[in-house]
Amino acid sequence: MDAAAPPSSPHPPARWRRALGDRPDETLLRAIFRGLVVLSVVAVAWDIYEREQAPPVLPGANPAAPAEAPAVPYLPSARPDRAAPEKDRPGRAPDSALRQPMSLELLADGRLEARGTITPGTAERLTAELDKRGSYVKTVVLNSPGGAVADALAMGRMIRARGLDTRVEGKGLCASSCPLIFAAGVARTAEPGAAIGVHQVFAAQPPGTPRLDGAEGMAQAQRVSAEAQRHLVDMGVDPRVWINAMETPPQEMFYFTAPELRELKLVTSPS
Repeated sequence: MDAAAPPSSPHPPARWRRALGDRPDETLLRAIFRGLVVLSVVAVAWDIYEREQAPPVLPGANPAAPAEAPAVPYLPSARPDRAAPEKDRPGRAPDSALRQPMSLELLADGRLEARGTITPGTAERLTAELDKRGSYVKTVVLNSPGGAVADALAMGRMIRARGLDTRVEGKGLCASSCPLIFAAGVARTAEPGAAIGVHQVFAAQPPGTPRLDGAEGMAQAQRVSAEAQRHLVDMGVDPRVWINAMETPPQEMFYFTAPELRELKLVTSPS
């Protein structure tokens, strides 16, 4: 008669326990995060390669990187199953208004509307406005096609540090780097019809400076990608949001559906 097989152990083999360490969940999450960063870097590297193969910039053309180029509201959708928001829908802010540097307007019920393009220095202006208003402001209402990434990240960190909520109204837009601000709200609300989307965003070089070579551009892309993903993780948002950004060329937009906003934890509550 054969000897009975030893009972299976509910714990992983000793070699796996040693590999995962004392905190296996944290080790796995860190590995997943690093994998997402690698995927983003590969996507950015390919885009940089394609840009290097493109014809040189003509004299007089704008040499700015996308993060400093004029923001374009309501870019075409990169998704065949998700159309871009209608440009003629009633109540939508004109493109000309969204292209202007971001304005900060105090509204009723503790709301501060941030409308327009995020330009270098916008974070400092938001700080001054919040300092001036004291504890009155409870929610930052966003309507922006994006802009400077560094300022968007700084604005997001400031919003979270002050315990403020964020909202995108039904006729509003929050695109490109704007979702980095939206993600920082303690409570994040997107009303039905709100347009929230992402695409590739790069570290910008000042206009008129020599063009970065491939290695320098790659290093900047890695820093921007890692910082944006880390910011989303710190805010409690699924870092897959940034994978969608890195997979979408800058002339298009990846618009999220309402179920995706909930799944990726970009929104925390229904409107």
